[in-house]
Amino acid sequence: MTLLLKRGEGRKLRRDETVNSANSFLGAIEGGGTKFLCAVGTGTQDIIDQVEIPTRYPEETIRDIAAFFSAYKGRLDVVGVGCFGPIDLAKGSSNYGRLYEGQKPGWSGFDLYQALSQAVSAPIILDTDVNAAALGEATLGAAHDVEHSIYITIGTGIGAGVISGGRIVYGQYHTEIGCMLLPKDPRDAEFSGVCRFHGDQCVEGLASGPAIKARWGASGDELPNDHPAWDLEAGYIAMLCNNLIMAYAPQRIILGGGVMKQAHLFPLIRDKLKHLDKWYIGQPDKASAREDLIRPPALKGVSGLLGAMVMAEQEYARQISKGSV
Repeated sequence: MTLLLKRGEGRKLRRDETVNSANSFLGAIEGGGTKFLCAVGTGTQDIIDQVEIPTRYPEETIRDIAAFFSAYKGRLDVVGVGCFGPIDLAKGSSNYGRLYEGQKPGWSGFDLYQALSQAVSAPIILDTDVNAAALGEATLGAAHDVEHSIYITIGTGIGAGVISGGRIVYGQYHTEIGCMLLPKDPRDAEFSGVCRFHGDQCVEGLASGPAIKARWGASGDELPNDHPAWDLEAGYIAMLCNNLIMAYAPQRIILGGGVMKQAHLFPLIRDKLKHLDKWYIGQPDKASAREDLIRPPALKGVSGLLGAMVMAEQEYARQISKGSV
C-alpha cells in the first residue's frame, strides 16, 4: 500500500457542515490509465485508509478494489468515483457507467458502474477522473478562491474538467477536451501523432506523454530542460489554454498530470499564451496576471482522489437534506 495522505491532512470542515457518523464511512476512487487510487474516511478531512492499485485488465483491477473495500462492507454510505473515459454519464441511459471505445486496451464496453457497485457494496456517484480532479482543486486546492476554473491533465492522455460557480460543467455528455483540434507547428511536420482517432490533429495526439516519447524516443522525465521538445510542447499547451479561455473565460487554469511535473514548462506556456491571445479581452498584460491564471495543482497528486471524496460528501449531504439517511 502506498500512503497518499496522512490522516487529517485534508481540509477541515466548518462546524456547520455535515459529516457522517463515526460508525460509517465515505469512499473515494480515482481510476486512471496507470493506477487506481482508493480511500476511505469520514470525508476529505479524515482519510483513514488508502491504497494504490495498478490498472490492468478490468477483472483484475476490480478484484483488487473489492479486496480493499471488503474491510468496510456495510459501513460505506457513498463512494465517489472519478474514472478515465470516455464514459456514459447520462442518467437514465441503459448504458450509464459503461466505458466507450477509448485508448485503454481491454476496457472498451466495460460496465464500470455495475462492477464498482458490486465491488464496494455501496451506492456510487460516478464522473470522469479529470472532472473529479477539477472539483478537488476547485474545492480544496489551487482554485478554491475563484468561481470559474479549468483543470487540465497532461499525461498518458489529455483531458480537462470545467468548473463554473462551484459546479462541474456538462453538456450532452462530458467534455473530451483532449480531442480538441489544433494547428500543427511547422517544426513538427514529420510527426504523425499518437491519437488512435485523430492522429496528429488533436492536442492529445500532439502533446500527451506518449506523443513526447514517440517523437523524441524518450519520455519527458528523460529529456533535459533545454531540449527542443519543451518549446514545442509549451506551444501546443498554450494553444489549448487559449482556446479554453476564449470558450469558457476561466479565472484560473490548473495544469496537472505527469508531463506538467516539468516545472520549467509553466513560464514557457505563460509566455506563449501572451503572444497568442494578446490579452485583447481585457486581461492585464502583466507576468503576475499570467502566473495567477496558469498554475500547477495544489493537491500534490491526489486532486482526483480528494475530488472523488468531495463528490461523496456532496452526495451524502444531498441524502441528508432529502431525509434518505
